[in-house]
Amino acid sequence: MLQINMADVLNVIGSLTPYLIAIGVLLVLAIVITFAVNKKTVKAVANRKLIHSESWLVALVGIVVAVSMMLSGPLATLLNNATITKYQLSDSTVAAANKLAKDVQTEAVTMLKNDDSNLPLANKKINVFGWGSTNPVYGGTGSGSMSDQYETVSLLDGMKEAGIETNSELTKLYTDYRKDRPEVGMWAQDWTLPEVPADQYSDSLISDAKSFSDEAVVVLTRVGGEGADLPMDMTADGITYTDNSKDYKDFQKGQSFLQLSQTERNMLDLVTKNFSKVTLIYNGANTFQFDFLADYPQIKSVLWCPPAGQTGFSALGEVLAGDVNPSGKTSDTFLKDLTKSVSYNNFGNFNYDNADEFEVSFNSFAGAVTATPSFVNYVEGIYVGYKFYETADDEGLIKYDDVVQYPFGYGLSYTTFDQKMGDVTYSDGKISFDVTVTNTGDVAGKDVVEAYYNPPYTDGGIEKASVNLVAFEKTKELKPGESETVKISFDDDDMASYDSKNAKAYVLEKGDYEVSIQSDSHTVIDEQTVNVPETITYDSDSNTHNGDKTAATNQFDDAAGDVTYLSRANHFANYKQATAAPTDFSMSDEAKSTFYNNGNYDPTKFDNADDQMPTTGAKNGVRLADLTGKDYDDPQWDKLLDELTFDDMDNLIANAGYGTQAVTSIGKIQVTDADGPASLNNNFTGVGSIGFPASTAFACTWNKDLAKQFGEMIGQMARDMHVAGWYAPAMNIHRNAFSGRTFEYFSEDGLLSGVMASNQIAGAKEKGVYSFMKHFALNDQETNRDLMLCTWANEQAIREIYLKPFEMSVKEGGAQAVMSAFNYIGNTYAGAYAPLQQNVLRNEWGFQGFVLTDYFSGNGYQNADQLVRAGNDAMLATTSITNHITDKSATSVKAMRTAAHNILYTVANGWQYENGEPEVDTPMWKTAMYVAWGVTAVLVIALEVLTIMKFLKRRKQVVAAVAPTTQA
Repeated sequence: MLQINMADVLNVIGSLTPYLIAIGVLLVLAIVITFAVNKKTVKAVANRKLIHSESWLVALVGIVVAVSMMLSGPLATLLNNATITKYQLSDSTVAAANKLAKDVQTEAVTMLKNDDSNLPLANKKINVFGWGSTNPVYGGTGSGSMSDQYETVSLLDGMKEAGIETNSELTKLYTDYRKDRPEVGMWAQDWTLPEVPADQYSDSLISDAKSFSDEAVVVLTRVGGEGADLPMDMTADGITYTDNSKDYKDFQKGQSFLQLSQTERNMLDLVTKNFSKVTLIYNGANTFQFDFLADYPQIKSVLWCPPAGQTGFSALGEVLAGDVNPSGKTSDTFLKDLTKSVSYNNFGNFNYDNADEFEVSFNSFAGAVTATPSFVNYVEGIYVGYKFYETADDEGLIKYDDVVQYPFGYGLSYTTFDQKMGDVTYSDGKISFDVTVTNTGDVAGKDVVEAYYNPPYTDGGIEKASVNLVAFEKTKELKPGESETVKISFDDDDMASYDSKNAKAYVLEKGDYEVSIQSDSHTVIDEQTVNVPETITYDSDSNTHNGDKTAATNQFDDAAGDVTYLSRANHFANYKQATAAPTDFSMSDEAKSTFYNNGNYDPTKFDNADDQMPTTGAKNGVRLADLTGKDYDDPQWDKLLDELTFDDMDNLIANAGYGTQAVTSIGKIQVTDADGPASLNNNFTGVGSIGFPASTAFACTWNKDLAKQFGEMIGQMARDMHVAGWYAPAMNIHRNAFSGRTFEYFSEDGLLSGVMASNQIAGAKEKGVYSFMKHFALNDQETNRDLMLCTWANEQAIREIYLKPFEMSVKEGGAQAVMSAFNYIGNTYAGAYAPLQQNVLRNEWGFQGFVLTDYFSGNGYQNADQLVRAGNDAMLATTSITNHITDKSATSVKAMRTAAHNILYTVANGWQYENGEPEVDTPMWKTAMYVAWGVTAVLVIALEVLTIMKFLKRRKQVVAAVAPTTQA
């Protein structure tokens, strides 16, 4: 999510302009009157002085009124947010959060390689190479930033805590080389990878290192963040990078940020030349290209350590030392060549060449911006991540071992496990079986049971992947020889596919379904066949898919566009055509005909003459607290909503940045919402919570309980900080390895993402905190995301892949709030896309709560009139721009009433209303304003009295002076 920037400053200035003009006019008028009323124009001193005094008194009152209107108008949201009481975490919460964060990372660290049982380390003295060892990756940038209020355990600190002594000479070499990490920020990115050139390692340093220990650890780091995707070509225009040496380039043309730099490769050459037992630690969220491992047999072990949060590196130290047995599994597929990714050619920057009529200009962080629409094509359809590579291997399109380095769901342990699959039963629509997991090694550890299915596929029929994760469970810690029986159960409609062409519904086709347990997406341990005797089509309200309130049917036909999508038909015969880079950069006339932004959207054109104006401003005496715990459709809601005025509703809708505003007439208090996928960060007060490991780390744990505990901890931290809502979790899909916000999202798989997200949401909800699941939807890249990015995808992929975690978060997690996405879906802004925000979210899934935009800075296409009618209830705005409702028609007010209902329903069922109507203090700025009013009133009255007294005195003096002359 974007945060306050220079564009906001400009917008604030713009919203204050009328008031500043009024103040200026008053001052000018007072000055003009002062000079215009002089001895020549008004001879009577008393009258002249009276006019001067009254003009300045009027100016004073007018200025106070103008300033008050500024404060209570366009500045109110900013002032409310900036002056709220700063609540801190309790000591007990800090301690519990730190422990949980470490526990998460303990299970997130994923061992990718361990030849010759190189790990755990045999020697507690170790040489740690790599500049990143002194500047590891804790999280991401933007909304993923860590709070600096709490101590952070570094990578080397974590080793020290585990009793591992590291070579301080190497550490000094790196800190002397550079202390700070180049900033990959939201507004600017320096992609430089500091690394000491190999020729700067002296012979004596290497000799001393070999004497210090015969073991070496090499740390490679990669950072990502909000606002920019990772460079796919480090030599491309606009990429900021400083080479580590003048003698060579770190990257050649076409090499990416997720490959070794030349300096890193030289370091590996140096280390592997001098050490035969090397452990490589990759610290980053995006899957790295490990093709170089074959060149270095000395690299015996590889650990993936996703961004660890503020205490997670303690866990890494324990894994290296052997105090903890790694149990992480990959959340994504690691490829040997990232350019061979199925989405590689269709990720990034593609601008339309014929859409100048939709050009818009607006203020951004960098000043004035002029933008035209861009696009991205999700050509791979449902074949995302492992679902493509496994299916392509089965169809003979690829040689798996030539393409995939490490499969999805893969991870090694210091021990070994045996999994035995019990008989599969299929009854009453449910598939169930037991799996007995036994630790057959000599070290205690945890294992993951991964269940997949392979559906029957008809060539040219409904698209289906041959490997699909359907359920998983993680064992408890098993001692050597100990067993645990894990129950796997799922509904048969979890294996259904969406048929967008014929049935236009979910369909479970008849035939044999291979249900398997696997150690990863590629390696089958055991499998059994489940036969579905008859095809089931979920196309009626009495037979819906996965508990839908109404039967799912096509909603996104217009989002498919004229794209050629990848098909499994005839062994992926259209692979080259479908996955090629775009050659057509023209927006179709059909898409143009319904494309809207702030330059051409007119709400009055969409008014319904039959709509009746709702009641507003009634005096029914109902308070918001009276509705806590009541059903969404309880009749008393209408009485409450009747009390709201147009301005009440507009204030709720327009000014929902980092919290929703107070409506004093109904007892609705101002509440605060906080940002951060791995923490809670208040962007106004500066107060933050403990930063947890990245969402990718949670996915690597494959542990539902840890996700639930994290949600509960978010809830507890929110209560400590007096926060009502959490702008997270983010659950977009790892469609491509180069996504800047990979750290903030869970996985390439919708089910794994959905399990993690729904458990986090459910945990927070148990504490009365509502989570804004985000970014709804298809916000899977940063490039052009807020510049009218038209995202084209077919209905089946949208439903089966990209909406899956959101659907699970509503149905299983009980989500109460949503943050919509910046991008367009097809040719419509996602927040203003009624098929998504209304038809699917509310009508199909049964969501009850409110939808909030991503950061509202206008961007030339965000406007409240369009959004509120489509089901996007609130604007994440802190300044006054296009976030206010301008159309006061019955159609508009009806939409506002629904939006207010959704917002108020969510707040009323939050923790702050659990004991009735909360008591709140008047904001500090309002108190100051009231005091200023009082002082001004007293001052004006006193000055007015003084002015009149002086006027009368002067009049009397004049009369006294004239009187003797008259008598004579």
